Amino acid sequence: MQAFEPSFFSAKKEEEVVYDEVKKTNQTSQQTFDTNGLLSDMEAERRHWYQKFACCFGSLCVILVMMIIGVSVYFVFQHRSDEQQLIQLRTNQTFLLEENINLTRDNNKLSSDFTIQVYNLTQQKQNLTEELSQVKKTNQELQTDKETLTRQIETMKKTWNEQKLRIRNEYCHRRNNERSSSCQNGWTHCQSSCYAVNNARPPKGKTWTEAQEDCKQKTSHLAVVGSEEKKLFLDNTSWNANGITGYWIGLRAEGRRWKWINGSDLTHQTENGNQ
Repeated sequence: MQAFEPSFFSAKKEEEVVYDEVKKTNQTSQQTFDTNGLLSDMEAERRHWYQKFACCFGSLCVILVMMIIGVSVYFVFQHRSDEQQLIQLRTNQTFLLEENINLTRDNNKLSSDFTIQVYNLTQQKQNLTEELSQVKKTNQELQTDKETLTRQIETMKKTWNEQKLRIRNEYCHRRNNERSSSCQNGWTHCQSSCYAVNNARPPKGKTWTEAQEDCKQKTSHLAVVGSEEKKLFLDNTSWNANGITGYWIGLRAEGRRWKWINGSDLTHQTENGNQ
C-alpha cells in the first residue's frame, strides 16, 4: 500500500505534469499565435502608416522640388526682367543725362545771350539818354539862337523901317521942296500925291462916310495905301495929335471883300502894310 500509493500519486503527478506541460504548451502556442497575429496586424498597420507617411513625404518633396523649381524659374525670369529694366533704366538715365547736359548748355547759352542783350540794351539806353540830353541841349541852344535871331530880326526890321522912313521923308521933303507949288497950303506932298490930315478931336469926329464926303468937297478922297512907302509916310504923318485914336483911310467892305475907293482889291501886301 505504501509502495503502491506513492506510485499512483507519482503517475498522477506525471499526468498532471504532462497535462500541464501540454496545456502550457498549447497556451504558449496559442499565445504565440495570438502574439504573432497581433504583431502582424500591427506591423501591417505600421507599414501602412509608413507607406502613407512615405507617400505624403514624397508628395511634399515633389511639391517642394516643384516649388523650388518654380521659384528658381521665377527668379530667373525676374532676374532677366530686372536686368532688362536695369538696362532700360540705364539707357533712360544716359538719355536723361545727355538731355540734362544739353539743357544745361542751352540754359548757359540763354543766360549768356540774355546777359549780353541786357548789357547791349543798357548801353543803348545810356546812349539814347545821352543823345536825348544832347538833343535837349541843342534844342535849348537853338531856341536861344532863335530868340536871339528874332530879336536881331526885329531890331533890323525896326532899323530898316526907320531908315526907310528917313529916306522916304527926305525924299518926300525934297520932292515937296521941288513941287511945293503943286500942292495946296496945308497939304503934304509925297511921291505923286498930296495928303492932308484932319485932326478932328472928339466930339467933332466923323464917320467914314462923313470923312469921305469932306474929302470930296476938297476935290480929293480918303487915302489909298497901295504901297509900303505910302504906309510909312502916313504912319509918320498921322497919329501926332493927343486924343486922336485913329484915322479913316479909303478902304471899305463890299460884299465879302475889302476894296479901296479907287476900285482895287485889298491885296495881301497892302493888307500887311496897313496892319
